[in-house]
Amino acid sequence: MGPRPFFVHIAEDIPRLADMLKEALGLSPEFNVTGVAANGSELLEQLAQLPSLPDLVLMDIQMPVMDGIRATEALKAKHPQIKILMATVFDDEENIFHAILAGADGYLLKDEAPEALHRAIQEAMQGGAPMSPAIARKALALLRRAPAPLPRLEPEEALSDRELEILEQLSKGLRYEQVAANLSISGGTVRKHVEHIYRKLRVHNKISAIEAGKKWGLL
Repeated sequence: MGPRPFFVHIAEDIPRLADMLKEALGLSPEFNVTGVAANGSELLEQLAQLPSLPDLVLMDIQMPVMDGIRATEALKAKHPQIKILMATVFDDEENIFHAILAGADGYLLKDEAPEALHRAIQEAMQGGAPMSPAIARKALALLRRAPAPLPRLEPEEALSDRELEILEQLSKGLRYEQVAANLSISGGTVRKHVEHIYRKLRVHNKISAIEAGKKWGLL
């Protein structure tokens, strides 16, 4: 009797792509799909009802109700032993950054061949951090551009309570429209506050603002 298969759950809101991932996993007896969720909230509900938890979740990023980054944070907080591979068409640096912060164990593009998907799951289950080559290059670029040590934040440059609220929400991976809805303000107001945050923290993008906020103890 051989080793038991790896149990894999899929979080993907597009049925065609979910079927593609299921089909790819079905090509090997090493993997057993425990279910498919259409969003992060549904994923957490499904896992709560399973008799045993999966070994790994293939997580999409852009999903309705609860996106993959928020779902990764919630799942890792509750079940840190479950491996999470982001399987997405989005390879932009902001998504990579927030996925890593959320606790993702690897980051793959959905157009990877089935064999590459199989190897990535095996690598993650062995404690590795698999990444598609294009993702790895961008992750390295992020590290190379890591900001230099920050100067002391002067009192007159301190963020207002509202700016701190917005920075905290941005650090969770929320988009401007989500921040606006959460704080009951307009998207234009969020953007104006973000401009003030950038100026005060002496940065030019969201990732650098979050890093600066953490280094200054604002987050």
